[in-house]
Amino acid sequence: MRGRRRFLIRSGLALAGGLLAACASARDELVERRRRLLREIEADMRRTASSTGRARLSPCVAAAIERVERHRFVPAEVAAHAYENRPLPIGHGQTISQPFIVALMTELLDPQPGHVVLEVGTGSGYQAAVLAECVRKVYTIEIVAALGERARAALEALGYRNVEVRIGDGYLGWPEAAPFDGIVVTAAPEHVPQPLLDQLKPGGRMVIPVGAQAGGQDLLLIAKEADGRTITQRKLPVRFVPLTRERR
Repeated sequence: MRGRRRFLIRSGLALAGGLLAACASARDELVERRRRLLREIEADMRRTASSTGRARLSPCVAAAIERVERHRFVPAEVAAHAYENRPLPIGHGQTISQPFIVALMTELLDPQPGHVVLEVGTGSGYQAAVLAECVRKVYTIEIVAALGERARAALEALGYRNVEVRIGDGYLGWPEAAPFDGIVVTAAPEHVPQPLLDQLKPGGRMVIPVGAQAGGQDLLLIAKEADGRTITQRKLPVRFVPLTRERR
């Protein structure tokens, strides 16, 4: 009997050891996939540098891309493709943006550790997580309630305590939390929303795709001067889902 118990204990330990090794191997594979993705993004940064003015990612943004678990922000049926450098469907007619675009928009914002940032269009929550790695606080608004709740759950599960999610019309911003050091818009309006410009702090930056769905869209970097004037630079032609408004 004693020998049988020892055999069962050894068998149990071997099984546990095998499971731990398998888990470690899976984690290592995900880490390597994120590193490969980062290398692809860095290649895209160099390729587009003449348009964007940015040939490389800052250390904080690069570390965020390498650290944030993109597969935790997409539906299970597309999770196997989470570390490919392309957009993916997340339901409700929406997508999670291409990782290069997420990295570029974050980089153009020039995020700093003390910054408070607004994101319009939470979507999957991935962009908010990348921002949260680099700034003090992220406020993010999603008009599709099911997406907003799913993103909130994913962010909370991953420990992002510096992200606050609201369900609502992002065109109107988040007035009670303004002004913001930076604003990122992840869906395309046909013009720059005035409420967002009003909520941008002097010295702050907004990164936003603008344009009609039928025509071309441009990714804009808008810098707000100390006197309230804005300077707009066109960075890249892009394709985003339209910015959805609440019906009133």
